[in-house]
Amino acid sequence: MKNPMHPIIRITEQPALIHPAAAWFHSKFSVPEEAYRESMQESVKSTSAVPQWYLVLDEDAIIAACGVIENDFHERKDLAPNVCAVYVEGAYRGQGIAGRLLHFVAEDMHAKGIDTLYLLTDHTGFYERYGWEYIGPVRGDGEKETSRMYRHQISMITEGT
Repeated sequence: MKNPMHPIIRITEQPALIHPAAAWFHSKFSVPEEAYRESMQESVKSTSAVPQWYLVLDEDAIIAACGVIENDFHERKDLAPNVCAVYVEGAYRGQGIAGRLLHFVAEDMHAKGIDTLYLLTDHTGFYERYGWEYIGPVRGDGEKETSRMYRHQISMITEGT
């Protein structure tokens, strides 16, 4: 079923999804499942804006997700917070899910008082479609080659005028 309006869920709203979400992220990236679980549990317990985790569901299956953490394992600690672990299952790609998820995250973080987000990736040309600006190369922790750092800023023009 290819429905572009699959719901986006904040893990803080459905903490019962922490264990399956941590397992899902671990299956996509080389980060220990426990690290995901700890970060998600912190987001549920804390009142701070970061970390946050977001899931896109098709029925009960996770089909896409990402997080917002302070630093996505790179040398530029001043470029924070970071959108991380953006992933859409292959069968669901090309339906605008990633763009909708990135927009949702930016709006949610804006509501929490954060208007600038960063993202480290090896993709070229993908994030620009969704309002992200390439700002330069950044080396990931323990990496020999650099990756691409992007910035997304939410305009404050309509507020307070």
